[in-house]
Amino acid sequence: MSKFYNIKPKSEHYGCMVDLLGRAGLITEAYDYVKNMPIEPDKFICGSLLGAFSGMTLYAYAFGAEVVRMYKTLLGSSGFGKGMDLYFKRHDGQAVTCEDFFAAMRDANGADFSNFLQWYSQAGTPHLKVVSSYNAQAKTYSLKFTQEVPPTPGQPVKEPMFIPVALGLLGSNGKDMPLTSVYYDGKLETITSYDPPVHTTVLRVTKKEQEFVFNDVPERPVPSILRGYSAPVRMDSDLTDADLYFLLANDSDEFNRWEAGQVLARKLMLSLVLDFQQNNPQFVQGIKSILGDSVLDKEFIAKAITLPGMGEIMDMMEVADPDAVHAVRTFIRKQLASELKQELLNTVKNNRSSEQYEFDHPNMARRALKNTALAYLGSLEDVELTELALHEYRTATNLTEQFAALVALDQKPGKTRDEVLADFYNKWQHDFLVVNKWFALQAMSDVPGNVENVRKLLNHPAFDMRNPNKVYSLIGGFCGSPVNFHAKDGSGYKFLGEEVVQLDKINPQVASRMASAFSRWKRYDEARQSLAKAQLEMILAANGLSENVYEIASKSLAA
Repeated sequence: MSKFYNIKPKSEHYGCMVDLLGRAGLITEAYDYVKNMPIEPDKFICGSLLGAFSGMTLYAYAFGAEVVRMYKTLLGSSGFGKGMDLYFKRHDGQAVTCEDFFAAMRDANGADFSNFLQWYSQAGTPHLKVVSSYNAQAKTYSLKFTQEVPPTPGQPVKEPMFIPVALGLLGSNGKDMPLTSVYYDGKLETITSYDPPVHTTVLRVTKKEQEFVFNDVPERPVPSILRGYSAPVRMDSDLTDADLYFLLANDSDEFNRWEAGQVLARKLMLSLVLDFQQNNPQFVQGIKSILGDSVLDKEFIAKAITLPGMGEIMDMMEVADPDAVHAVRTFIRKQLASELKQELLNTVKNNRSSEQYEFDHPNMARRALKNTALAYLGSLEDVELTELALHEYRTATNLTEQFAALVALDQKPGKTRDEVLADFYNKWQHDFLVVNKWFALQAMSDVPGNVENVRKLLNHPAFDMRNPNKVYSLIGGFCGSPVNFHAKDGSGYKFLGEEVVQLDKINPQVASRMASAFSRWKRYDEARQSLAKAQLEMILAANGLSENVYEIASKSLAA
């Protein structure tokens, strides 16, 4: 790379190589590669190495990474490193089990992991309930944890899991309190004697019910629980909205700061389903404080100010209502954009760059933040902001920023949108991957009645029904638009039903995948259920229907 292209490798390049070795099953080679690199491993490289231990499916990939990460949370970087060294010393070149990896971590550190292997043997996600109390006289603060793993087929009764809970306590000044000692299971454990102070500790929740009492707590704190997402659990706590606003504005842990914003946004969006004219200035202020915090990583800011998706909100409703959720989410986006217009404008201007494209974290984070701010501004009906998006589109030096500007302009139907979409296609028509993104952007649009535009795109010269990726981009993309796919008049369902029948004659596998968009039809109101059911019945009645599509449609209908 250095010799032929005069490019000095960065951590992202090394991380990519580690990821490739890991995905190929060459775990030993990946580990040796990391140990012999000329640079110190950073979060990109370590993340790639941890990911190498996952299984072959996407679920196993994510789950395996989470379990391995819990070892690192419990043992720290040094202890995890010792465990890795022992693991490779014992098993280099061998076929190994999860128990082998567990034993290496345990033995290298002399650690008591008791029931940690339950993560591999018990199905289901643990539910963790947390209740707090403060004793002002004794200056103690207690957290009582109750855990439960829901029953699953074949496992009606579950044992308690080993759950590492990384935790910090925030004082009224918004700063982390130093932690001195904690009492649990009949013993007092010293955390620190103030030199240096410790602000985060890891509690080991291993029983169905367990209480931890912190000493020398001068005032009632706000707890920051599961810092860094220390365990893959679902948590319910007695944190009030005021506590969540406080964490959103002050928590030193970026994950919990993001999570507080997400919880508050979900609550706000759900409440606005009933009355989307309600506004909450505290939420706006919390987002403003994150947007203006120059110390925070820009990628984190971009994620923290992004609202939860419509699908996430609908999953929390007993009867999913796409129109209400869309109205609420649109209202909140516009409210935030309006209230924080100047801050968002400054964010766009301060994160421009005319330099050559760089694929590294600082530039990726800069682009992510700028593009998120531009998308917010694009939601407002303002000629100047449309001109701003056009300027960003025309002056972009890379595809990422040009496409982001296109996304901002795509929100409002009209001549400008049509002209820019046409210009983008003319520029990129010879790159089929970019054209797929162009199809998907238009297909997923929330512009009312977009189904007719998608029908027209089926006849576009770049679209080919025989190409699965084109189908996924256009027809699959349309199914990703809750507003138009679930349109009250049934036009979205009718479109998909017709296309599934036609596609089944060309590629039954792809057709069955498209038909799976009907699988959750009973989540919606009775009118939509009736319309979706009619299309499933129409598909099943089609002549010469393939086994692939029949299986998906019949199972969906019977669900």
